[in-house]
Amino acid sequence: MQTTQSTQSMQTPAINTRSRRLTYKPMNLGRWIVWSLYALALIVAPLVFSKGASLSILSLMGTLIIFSLSYNMLLGQGGMLSFGHAVYSGLGAYLAIHAMNLAAGGKLWIPVSLIPLVGGFAGMLFGILFGYVTTKKSGTTFAMITLGIVELVFACSLMFPEFFGGEGGISTNRVIGEAFMGITYGPQIQVYYLIAFWLFVSTVGMYAFTQTPLGRIINAVRDNPERVEFIGYDTQWARYLTLILSAFFAGISGGLSAINFEIVTAENVSAIRSGAVLLFTFIGGVGFFFGPMIGAIIGVFLTVMLSDYTKAWQLYLGIFFILIVMYAPGGIASIMMLNLRLVKFGKFGRVWPKMLPLLIAALIGCFGAILAIEMLYHLTLESVNGTERMLFGVKVDTAAALPWIVTLGLIAVAALLFWRSLPAFQKAWGEANTEIEETIRKAQA
Repeated sequence: MQTTQSTQSMQTPAINTRSRRLTYKPMNLGRWIVWSLYALALIVAPLVFSKGASLSILSLMGTLIIFSLSYNMLLGQGGMLSFGHAVYSGLGAYLAIHAMNLAAGGKLWIPVSLIPLVGGFAGMLFGILFGYVTTKKSGTTFAMITLGIVELVFACSLMFPEFFGGEGGISTNRVIGEAFMGITYGPQIQVYYLIAFWLFVSTVGMYAFTQTPLGRIINAVRDNPERVEFIGYDTQWARYLTLILSAFFAGISGGLSAINFEIVTAENVSAIRSGAVLLFTFIGGVGFFFGPMIGAIIGVFLTVMLSDYTKAWQLYLGIFFILIVMYAPGGIASIMMLNLRLVKFGKFGRVWPKMLPLLIAALIGCFGAILAIEMLYHLTLESVNGTERMLFGVKVDTAAALPWIVTLGLIAVAALLFWRSLPAFQKAWGEANTEIEETIRKAQA
């Protein structure tokens, strides 16, 4: 009888002996829906945005999203503030464009579709080389070493013109070899879909990294490195491996950039490019996986699209970054998630009536600030061509008193409305979030 009982217990391992119910792990349907919608958005994006330079803008966004996500592996997940991440994407771009030139000359067989892998493995190679030095330290020391690395590589780009091409850079032609199923990568739409493919694959790969033991450990290293060392893990090794993987995806971004622009210059390995990806990632939100994606889209808008309309785009970028750091350090993603939490718990209906006056005040204030900045820029930099200029479809004399009175009036009205509406919003917001926290605490109890 004892033998029969033991045999039965071995044959039913999935039965919960306490509740006698069969347990199983269901498929995460929500995750499949999110990834499917993401892939669908990448496919239909050029069909929705099909005018002017939309394809070029979408292609640039795709490469920058990969670059920002790879940087977030360091900053957001590992707490490693790097000022030299452009080294890995830039060197990956240089190796990728040399591979394309060798393929065009018949010295190397590699299809254009796999060129991003050349950039990825090149970035990984330099990640192994430079990462061994930089990850020996952490915190501020790590940041300063990465800054020194990027300045070193930038200086080398001007010292070794045989490889880097000097100030003119290295150019190529992406239309090489025989067409495969009509794909030559001559039309921009074909380049976009190549970028979209590698963007989807890279996003899946970087999200999968967050679910791995290394991804969990690097989060712990970010939060409490002493405790991680106490339980027996090597924090330097965890940072080193994370940097190598991050450099791989940054190299893929560089390879795609080489295909898209057909030229790589010293700017690709500069500290300016490293600083730009830092700004965009922080604006989007380093605490969320999708934050850098939002930051990359906003970054392209502020640096590329906005620069076509105003010379003050850098000022707008700086002001926007300062506002995010001061009032939303979690980035745009944190603002979205906080409001989605209110919706989830049914509290948003109480908050939005108090939020609406603040949004109106912000819009009025932004309009007034834009008028002031544009008039001041024209008055100080372009007044030799006349003091009049077009603003929002209206001809404005920047030297006259009336436009300045209207502008200052708009800013004053916005400030007054904001000041009058802020206390009511803060009260409604605080009460709603307090109730949510209480609900969560009761559910956990």
